[in-house]
Amino acid sequence: MHRAPTPRLLPGGPREAGRAALARRRRRSIALGVPQATAAGQDGVVGSPLYLHELLEGSEIDLPEVPVPPRNPELVARLERIKARLANEEYRRMTRNVAGQELNRYGTLADFGRQVRSVKAVVITILNFIVTVAAAFACTYLGSQYIFAETAARILSAVIVASVVGLAELYVMVRTLEGDLGKL
Repeated sequence: MHRAPTPRLLPGGPREAGRAALARRRRRSIALGVPQATAAGQDGVVGSPLYLHELLEGSEIDLPEVPVPPRNPELVARLERIKARLANEEYRRMTRNVAGQELNRYGTLADFGRQVRSVKAVVITILNFIVTVAAAFACTYLGSQYIFAETAARILSAVIVASVVGLAELYVMVRTLEGDLGKL
């Protein structure tokens, strides 16, 4: 199909002014007032077949370059010190669980020392329990000779007192362990 040429509603003046403005610039950029005047025409009537996108086709936006201020050497040195300090802190955080001690199959010597201390605390607690119950039994057995003449009554009273003391000791141990476990 053949298209009929569109009639030019604008006289040649504004159109030519826009083309002249484009030709003057190497980068094909124009000021904002030129397209407005061209689109409106000399009469100020809008409706020209000349479109703004045709005028701006191939043009570029020129943005001014932002000058970069020179960096302050004191600031650069301070930033380097901060970066180095942060790197050292990160390194320490990554390597805090690594011990320089000799390793064996079961862990470090420090781990072995902690295990020995915990076993030692358990052994001392058990021995304390046994000594406390035995002392309660002995004291009751020897002290009950003034009350009971028979040996069976003395042994029975000593067992009862030793059991009460043992239960009290167990109660205190459980409460202590609960407190220690609550801290973990």
